[in-house]
Amino acid sequence: MRFKNPPVNSLSLQFLTEFVISLEKLENDKGFRGVVLTSDCPSVFSAGLDLTEMCGRNPAHYAEYWKAVQELWLRLYLSNLVLVAAINGACPAGGCLMALTCDYRVMADNPKYTIGLNETQLGIVAPFWFKDTLVNTVGHRVAEQALQLGLLFPPAEALRVGLVDRVVPEDQVQSTALSVMAQWMAIPEHARQLTKRLMRKATADHLLRQRDADVQNFVSFVSRDSIQKSLQAYLKRLRQKKG
Repeated sequence: MRFKNPPVNSLSLQFLTEFVISLEKLENDKGFRGVVLTSDCPSVFSAGLDLTEMCGRNPAHYAEYWKAVQELWLRLYLSNLVLVAAINGACPAGGCLMALTCDYRVMADNPKYTIGLNETQLGIVAPFWFKDTLVNTVGHRVAEQALQLGLLFPPAEALRVGLVDRVVPEDQVQSTALSVMAQWMAIPEHARQLTKRLMRKATADHLLRQRDADVQNFVSFVSRDSIQKSLQAYLKRLRQKKG
């Protein structure tokens, strides 16, 4: 599956909705056992959440958007499919979260590409289930520093801390992802799926138990004047860079 939401594959409400529908179709088709997630946009895997969905809208829209973000994570994190991320570009914030839901991550060896949950740099806070996913991947101490500082790791550093599983030349990302997919699919399907569910159930249940409260917390947080001003200022800087 190639993300194609130019220019930076931001996770708009429309993108989230279409992606979940597409993933569900693949999961319901017994002819598919695995998916490689990658980008069709040059130099960007996904820039993460679409800040325009979180800025200058009404509370009902914020709630709808956040439910769609939750659904994306739950669908990916609990998918019975083998998911391999072929990270062929920058992968901050929500893009990083999508990669973290995958069973394996292959990243292009390009120092211009970075990966991480950098929410604090935008003045916002990564929710507990973002945090849980990162802790499960890199451990508590690395996650604590990375989240507080909003760190973005270049490929070699991402590999060192365990954020990605392999770093390869840019022209080998897709072929490596397919090779990894073959290894994972060689394992008896039922045993692999049950093991995945066993490893991930507690983390997913944490969100499922608090899903409504998490939406309310998001709406309350993003509706604050200070947060709206921070997001507006960031979007303004982005527009100035493009200009």
